Amino acid sequence: MSDFGLPSLPSLFYLAGVFIACFSSLLILGKRKKIMADYVLAVWFLIIGIHLILFMLFFSGSYVKYPYFLGFEVIFPFVHGPMLYVYVLCVTGRNPGVKTALLHGIPVLMICILLSPLLMLSPWDKLASYQNGNNGCKSLSKVIKYLMILSGIVYVVLSLLAVRKYTKGISSQYSNTEKINLNWLYYLIAGIAFIWIAVVIRNDILIFSIVVLFIVVAAYFGISRVGILDLPVSIDMTEDKEEDHEMVKYQKNSPGDEAIQSIYEKLVYKMEHEKLYKDPELNLNNIAKVLEVHPNVLSQVINSMEQKNFYDYINRQRIEEFKRTVVLQENQKYTILSLAFECGFNSKTSFNRNFKKYMNCSPTEFLKSQSIHME
Repeated sequence: MSDFGLPSLPSLFYLAGVFIACFSSLLILGKRKKIMADYVLAVWFLIIGIHLILFMLFFSGSYVKYPYFLGFEVIFPFVHGPMLYVYVLCVTGRNPGVKTALLHGIPVLMICILLSPLLMLSPWDKLASYQNGNNGCKSLSKVIKYLMILSGIVYVVLSLLAVRKYTKGISSQYSNTEKINLNWLYYLIAGIAFIWIAVVIRNDILIFSIVVLFIVVAAYFGISRVGILDLPVSIDMTEDKEEDHEMVKYQKNSPGDEAIQSIYEKLVYKMEHEKLYKDPELNLNNIAKVLEVHPNVLSQVINSMEQKNFYDYINRQRIEEFKRTVVLQENQKYTILSLAFECGFNSKTSFNRNFKKYMNCSPTEFLKSQSIHME
């Protein structure tokens, strides 16, 4: 790369990345209803923007004029992994506390300590150290490279595990999961993974080109799609608040057989007489409040008495309701889908999938077997 600066097109590309990062941060902070994930993403975008600026200074040769910032460009790669993980935790409803944030700040602190001899030098001494490339700098560079790769692997894996854990937990809390699409989180994690692969290849232009593309993708999903998880708050987020502000009859500890039977009988009564399953937005917390029990206890009751998770239990109720209503003569003037919606389903896909799961046939095949002809 020329000492006189980056070529025009790459230069504009990186400047565009800086602009998009900073502008996206402002857009997110300007949202009316912000959640913790929004603040984390806004801060992360600003960090990425600063990192891109340092990259442009270093690889354009401008660091010769501004040696004050030398060394700091090495710290930023260790910030992105923790920021990704914290963002994933926030999006999946598990806002990390101060202790967690400090814990994941330890790798960054360690790098700062490792770089302290260099960072404490005068700007011109740092410049001389960079240009001369003494053995100490080369050894330190290799150590940091391997630590950078390790950090990338660790936080990509942690983020994937966090999304997977949340995905598994969705069916124990929600009766309809079609609105909860976490594929975009996988895209963001994959983007970070590609950046670290480029780090291993040691192609700096490729690294920061992917970073700019990552900013665009993250900005789009972070601004337009993070709201898809604005559903009833998950159990993890509400345990303390519910215990403080709601009358909880049964605590988180395992109830006895009599208590389980009592809760189950109340649940069955509510399902039969109030048909709670007809609410397409029904979730575990809703029913727990109605029964005045802790959500974890209610989940345990359903698992032990029905051998099903919450999602399967509620959707089985909806299928049974559909079977009861579809055979009534007065309902045969309606479409299959309208009756499915009336029973609590919120999409054709969800209805067909659950019907086949429990009945081993499609809704149309079931109607034919019952000699029912819908208009």
